Amino acid sequence: MMHLITGGSGSGKSAYAEAQILALNGERRIYIATMYPYDEESHRRIARHREMRAKKEFTTVECYRDLEKAEVPEGADVLLECMSNLTANEMFWPDGAGKDTDVRILRGVEHLRRTARNLIIVSNEIFSDGIEYDSGTVEYQRTLGKINCRLAELADGVTEVVYGIPLEVKRT
Repeated sequence: MMHLITGGSGSGKSAYAEAQILALNGERRIYIATMYPYDEESHRRIARHREMRAKKEFTTVECYRDLEKAEVPEGADVLLECMSNLTANEMFWPDGAGKDTDVRILRGVEHLRRTARNLIIVSNEIFSDGIEYDSGTVEYQRTLGKINCRLAELADGVTEVVYGIPLEVKRT
């Protein structure tokens, strides 16, 4: 099963995604974390989140790029958080995928789908603020949008979380 969960910043999508993984009652929970620790505050935030997940019996796998190389035990329940960070890392890191970001990420998702019992992917809704951005940001939005559309197509379920309320968009 693959489930895409999206929502704006602070919408509750992460808490909802974790609750969905916990409800599966699997024996192995893997959390693929994609946020790269740029500064001291991000290091503290990551440590706090890692501690919270450990209490929920998640094993954390840090994966900033090259999702296809993520080592995930066969049959695990996997929570990938978050597609937005992974996309930015692939696009903007000097040794990232650049213009091939969507291809590399979708190959990585296919790898996880083959390996995992269940895969839940969190992504951000960054498309409705109406602000005009520079060309690099517009290209990032375009790429993330393309990835999200493909993920939604592949997913068994798609949920948008708005103000802590999960709205089911797709269910098969």
